[in-house]
Amino acid sequence: MPGDPLSEAVLARARGGDEGAFRELTEPHRRELQVHSYRILGSVQDAEDIVQETMVAAWRGLEAFEGRASMRSWLYRIATNRCLNALRARRRRPQEVPSMVEPPEPTRRIDPLWVEPYPDVLLADLPDRSPGPAARCAARESIELAFIVVLQQLQPRQRAALVLRDVLGFRTAEVAEMLDTSETSVKGALQRARAALEARLPAADRERAPLPNSARERELVGRFADAYQSGNVDEIVALLTDDALVTMPPQPLEYQGPDAIAALLRDRFELRAAPLRVVPTRANTQPAFACYLPDPHAASARPYALIVLTLEGDAIAAMTYFADTAVFPHFGLPRRLPS
Repeated sequence: MPGDPLSEAVLARARGGDEGAFRELTEPHRRELQVHSYRILGSVQDAEDIVQETMVAAWRGLEAFEGRASMRSWLYRIATNRCLNALRARRRRPQEVPSMVEPPEPTRRIDPLWVEPYPDVLLADLPDRSPGPAARCAARESIELAFIVVLQQLQPRQRAALVLRDVLGFRTAEVAEMLDTSETSVKGALQRARAALEARLPAADRERAPLPNSARERELVGRFADAYQSGNVDEIVALLTDDALVTMPPQPLEYQGPDAIAALLRDRFELRAAPLRVVPTRANTQPAFACYLPDPHAASARPYALIVLTLEGDAIAAMTYFADTAVFPHFGLPRRLPS
C-alpha cells in the first residue's frame, strides 16, 4: 500500500467515514481471512464470527493504521488475535460431548476434538495469493482435514505461528509483530508445531489420492455412495485400506482396520433400521456426502450427518463423520430431501 496514490486516496476517504471506501480496502481479504480463522479455530461459524469482529475492529481502529505494513497484514494481525481470544474463551467454557448411543468397542479412545468440515463452495472465490518463500505447506494440503485436525491439537500460539509462517508465508519478524512477541518465541513455537505435524500427519510416502473430480475419484466415491445407501458393509470394507480409520468428532472414539469399521457400520445400520440417502458434496478439498434419514412421519428425509472421505490411491484411508447438521447450510445443502 505505501506509495500507491490510489490506495492512499481510498484510505483517506475511509478514515473520513466513507464505508464504501473501507469495503474497497477490506473486502478483497474477507474470504482468505475466513479460511485463516477456520484453520486456527476448526469451525466455519466461529470463523465467520471472527471475520465480522475483525472488520468492526478495523473500521473502529482505522486511524491507528499507519501504513507501515500492508492492509492485508494488518487485518491478519487483528483476525489472528481475535482467534486467540476465542480459543482462550473456549477453554474457560465447559463443553459437553454429546453421548453416542451404545457404541461398539472402539479400537482406541482419544480426547474429544471439536472440529467442523469446511465447504469447498467457500473456497471457489478465494483469491489466488501464492505464499512467499517462507511457506512450507501447500495451499491444498493446508485445508485438508488431516492437517486441520492436527492444528486443533496444538497450543493456540503454536497453531497461529505455524499458519502465519508455514501456510501464509509471512516472515518470522512479521509473525512476531502480529503476535506481539519476540522472534525467538516464534521460532520456538514453530519448532514444536512442526515436530507435532511431522509426528501426527500421515506418512508423506503414501500413494497420493486421485485428482479432485477425476474419473478415478468419481468411480471410487460412486462405489462408496452405492454401498453406503444400500447398507452393504462388505462392499464398503472392500474399498478401505488395511489401516483405514473412522473418527466422529467430537466423539472420543476411533475405529481402525476393516474388522473394527465393519462392526461399527453394521451396528449403526441396524440401529437406524432405515437406509440413508446421500448427496455428494466436497469438504476440505475432499469428497464428502451429506446423509439424510427418511422421516417415517413425512414424505421426506431429514439431515442426519456429513461424511468426509480421505482417499489414498484407489482406496479410502479415512472416513470422518460429523453428526452436527448445523453445517449443512454452509454447504448449500437442502434442509430436507423429498421422497
